[in-house]
Amino acid sequence: MSEKQRQCCVVMRINLDCNACCRKVRRIVINMKGIDTHMIEKKEDRIIVCGRFRPSDVVVKLQKKMKRRVEILEVGDLTGREEGFHDHETPYEPEHEYSEQQPDHMTMPLLF
Repeated sequence: MSEKQRQCCVVMRINLDCNACCRKVRRIVINMKGIDTHMIEKKEDRIIVCGRFRPSDVVVKLQKKMKRRVEILEVGDLTGREEGFHDHETPYEPEHEYSEQQPDHMTMPLLF
């Protein structure tokens, strides 16, 4: 493969007429390598697939197996960054809580 596979989430539209179509799509998607999760929305005629794959490969396979047109509605990249670049987030530090209480003594700055 010339293009590296990346973690992504793809929303596709395919005509799902009946429950048998949904079962067939589910069987095809489950047997594909690299797919972690999927969701089939029959009423909206949409399939959402997440995993480590190329979106075009999934679309071509679904078109061949289902013999129906498949449209890519949205592709979301879940990696969020280039390879080799790791943005380390600083851990969450809560803000300091200041008490309402007045100090016992007052400090004065020394002026020389």
